[in-house]
Amino acid sequence: MAKVLVLGDTHIPDRASRAPKALVEIVEKGAPWEFVIFTGDLTGEGTLNWVKNLGRRLYIVRGNMDYLPLKKTAVLEVGRLKIGVHHGDGVYPRGDVGRLTEIARSLGVDILVSGHTHADFVKVGFTGEELLVNPGSFTGVWGGGGSSYTPSFMVLEIAANAIIITTFKIKNTQLNKIVTTAYRRSDGVWVLEEYR
Repeated sequence: MAKVLVLGDTHIPDRASRAPKALVEIVEKGAPWEFVIFTGDLTGEGTLNWVKNLGRRLYIVRGNMDYLPLKKTAVLEVGRLKIGVHHGDGVYPRGDVGRLTEIARSLGVDILVSGHTHADFVKVGFTGEELLVNPGSFTGVWGGGGSSYTPSFMVLEIAANAIIITTFKIKNTQLNKIVTTAYRRSDGVWVLEEYR
């Protein structure tokens, strides 16, 4: 089973000085991660250097607030699944399922990981054949379009066509975990089951 760390939208140092200690400890305890995905808007080279030390295979994309030499998209393969990474800027309204589905299809991926909303989600795309994943903001900072102000990140455990997605978030100073299982039916459609 492959483990994938997924985080993004830190905005350090322009909107936050650091991420919550409880989340940083979980991330650093799991290092080195087999795969690390960062959805953009690091905004500082210090954060980029920190992320580079977290794992073996890094997939970091440029956010709309980044001025770092990063690619706009990335594609990786984990087992039999193709995962695309895109910050999510240019999608209106932010996090729009239809537009994110189009991006996933244009990249030819089974799963699209995006950011930009600053609010975490796991959704099925319009065709049912794309899984849309957003880790939210690791620092919980404000962003345009209805941010959650809740610091969060995700860990994906991928086995064949099933994925266990654990969302870690700090809400009211408490660490919470939400576990979502995503699996593919024989017709290629993703099905989600959530456990709190």
